Amino acid sequence: MTERTRTRTRLLRTLPLLATAALALTACTNPVSASETQGDTAGFDLTTGNAEDRPRLEPVQEAIDALEANGFEPIDEGYLTVAVAPYAAPLAFAAEDDPNIIIGSEIDFAQLIADGLDLELKTEAVSWADWPLGVQSGKYDLVASNVTVTEERKDLFDIATYREDVVGFAVKADNTEVTSIEEPADVAGLKIVVGSGTNQEKILQAWDEQNQEAGLEPVEFVYYDDKAAANLALQSGRVDALLEPNATVAFAAASTGETQVVGTLNGGWPETANIGAATAKDNGLIESVQLVLQAAIDDGTYQEVIDRWSLDEEAVEESLVNPPGLPREEG
Repeated sequence: MTERTRTRTRLLRTLPLLATAALALTACTNPVSASETQGDTAGFDLTTGNAEDRPRLEPVQEAIDALEANGFEPIDEGYLTVAVAPYAAPLAFAAEDDPNIIIGSEIDFAQLIADGLDLELKTEAVSWADWPLGVQSGKYDLVASNVTVTEERKDLFDIATYREDVVGFAVKADNTEVTSIEEPADVAGLKIVVGSGTNQEKILQAWDEQNQEAGLEPVEFVYYDDKAAANLALQSGRVDALLEPNATVAFAAASTGETQVVGTLNGGWPETANIGAATAKDNGLIESVQLVLQAAIDDGTYQEVIDRWSLDEEAVEESLVNPPGLPREEG
């Protein structure tokens, strides 16, 4: 493998790191660490050693050839510049021993893409609100930050998928009453923490509407601006469950042992939603990104990333370019 220097992460500390609606997280000024959002993280190396131990991929010649054939030239010669919003474990967050180093599953996937293209990885920490214009304007080659494929985004970006968009219900680890949430009836009468204006809230509202039409007890929607407060409410028994992106609840359950995931569903319910790496429309990069991701899936390197961040529910067998996305908003 070509020698590569450690990934350089430039932190734009003057930009507020806004939580995505898809993740239902509160805004923060600087990249958060896993301990700030999850508490104890036993079993995971969340130091800069994690960055040094990332799964790596050999260059994929077919992808490199496609770059040349499609006329793509990186913004910074020799580097793949990838935007990421570092706000939540295990997706992207600051290493515990160095806030200038961002680690997480999204960085790992970005590393595989850069490796496969035989480029150095250069990550840029950005706010969620700023990546679309940055990618469109050519400031960044790519974004890898839990981006869901939608029909509207496909108008402006090309997207190569690498995870399913999955949300999960988490309950207290010793909860013996709520052991499975698989369908609307399972949430009837429960107090559930959910983020306002998120896809999770839309799903829960739809389930609650079905339940009430069927004469079942309504869900009590509970909202917190602070994730730590939501976790405290769950542990103290003031709420029954949290509904969040599967990545965050699965990581919390695996790292702390204080919670358990009792149900998952696609984040686009009743549609199917996928997560992908996005680049500017028709700039000649996406074919190569897809080829690299598929090579990583085929040789097992992709699964190493999935395993190290407890993302089994989100693993895919095939990377797709611009698959059907969530429908356009009406009105």
